[in-house]
Amino acid sequence: MTVTEPHPAPSPTAERVVLDAATWRARADAHAERADALTAGHRARRASGERHAIEDFLFEYYPAKPAHLRRWHPGAGSALADAADAPQAAWRWYRTAADATVALDVEAFLADRGSTVEYVRALLSATASRPAATGCFGLHEWAMVYREGDAHRHPLPLRLGEEGTDAVVEGHRIRCTHIDAFRFFTPDAVPRNTLQPTRETQVAMEQPGCLHANMDLYKWALKLGPVVPGDLLLDCFELALAIRSTDMQASPYDVSSYGLEAVAIETPEGKAEYVRRQRDFAARSQVLRARLLAALDVVSP
Repeated sequence: MTVTEPHPAPSPTAERVVLDAATWRARADAHAERADALTAGHRARRASGERHAIEDFLFEYYPAKPAHLRRWHPGAGSALADAADAPQAAWRWYRTAADATVALDVEAFLADRGSTVEYVRALLSATASRPAATGCFGLHEWAMVYREGDAHRHPLPLRLGEEGTDAVVEGHRIRCTHIDAFRFFTPDAVPRNTLQPTRETQVAMEQPGCLHANMDLYKWALKLGPVVPGDLLLDCFELALAIRSTDMQASPYDVSSYGLEAVAIETPEGKAEYVRRQRDFAARSQVLRARLLAALDVVSP
């Protein structure tokens, strides 16, 4: 999948940028086309009633429909000229000025979502400040099916069978730092985690080597809505899609039916491949974190 070059993040000290009608309409159209390309497979499968254990996650765990991804926001700090008839003029938290420019009403947004802004800023800043911890080898997915029997979360067979899967869990030290992975551990797997993350300790524990923390950049971009430029939202979605694929390739599930090879983390070669990908995702996520924090600084320095 080709990742498009992002527009520069707005500077927290810059004056408002006014985009002329030709520019913002072209950006909105390009954004919709990019979003449609990214969601084409999901939309086709949804129309035919087909399930996909990897990609459906991005539309179920993160409750946003393809139509949400199509919506283009210029981002905080940008205004649309000659936009009285623009879709954004009717969207929540936008304001149309006397000169027909349309822009985010920062005061109104912060009145409704100020606590979200401060929480996301604290979480992203703390995560960005830490080194990436590698060596977890994606064992969170294995812990989610440990001694579970045949009632699995995904309609895929276990690559090593139930006994083989349980043996992998029992033969490794598990050190999951992410509450939204840990909360899906089976009861027998919970005490095997050397850490016990909670919602209250999320800011203190999250780190950029965690695949789920990096997928969640998409969640935070969604929650910040019009503060985040459209290209940044789609960049976060693309990263989440790539991470989700690795997450399942390294899981106990057999993903060969999707044309994917396993990252066999129970072997030395698989562990090395997982860490290689983990470090790449960590580097990519730190760039996106910085851009999200820059967007937050525009509305709340």
